[in-house]
Amino acid sequence: MRRDLNKTASSESGFTLLEVLLAIALLAIALPVLLGLRNFDLDLHARAGELTAATLLAQEKLLETELLGVYPVGEVSGDFRNAPLGTQSTIQATDRAVGYKWKRTVLPTPLDLIREVRVQVSWPRGAAEETVEVSTYVFAGLTF
Repeated sequence: MRRDLNKTASSESGFTLLEVLLAIALLAIALPVLLGLRNFDLDLHARAGELTAATLLAQEKLLETELLGVYPVGEVSGDFRNAPLGTQSTIQATDRAVGYKWKRTVLPTPLDLIREVRVQVSWPRGAAEETVEVSTYVFAGLTF
């Protein structure tokens, strides 16, 4: 009788073929999902960096417009090759934001002395183009 107990205990140790196949099937399902999430996370991180850069560039153009103090109604556009306003002239002009473009629109408002200034920064992302827009209202002053 004692022999049968030892024999049964030793035959039950280990995994069955069914258990091994189920474990492999779970891994086959889980690994691609986890790798896909990792790729999605990397893409979100890159997009967040691009949005941050675009927002800072748009704020820079908005501040540049406010510092100039001239607000003719209309639209102006360009890229970011020039050094920002207020930097030292010894800095060489380089394309500091590759692929980013800006468009500034100054619009009249119902109040004659107030203008709306919109700055839109766009950049290519894959087949599409992403855009960030910031705006403010400025006092246009008296025209003599």
